[in-house]
Amino acid sequence: MEQKQIQIKAKDDDLKGVYSNMMRVSHTREEFCLDFFNIFPPQGVLTARVIMSPRHLKKMIKALEENIKRYEGQFGEVEPAKGHEASLGFQPQ
Repeated sequence: MEQKQIQIKAKDDDLKGVYSNMMRVSHTREEFCLDFFNIFPPQGVLTARVIMSPRHLKKMIKALEENIKRYEGQFGEVEPAKGHEASLGFQPQ
């Protein structure tokens, strides 16, 4: 199968990225919604919302798992953040 190149366009502001220190996941039967927040008490702001199909989410999870393994192989194990409740940022609906 021949691979085709796809050109991706991005606005300059999008290339800067956004910071997130919390994420909420919700879903319907057809799609997952990932909301990324920047929380700085006493308030927070939604910095990005990504909506994708379950199939694409599963591919993304695999890519993240592979990349964290590579990262830890190079820089050492990443310890989970402490001081937050276990459910913070991961609220199934």
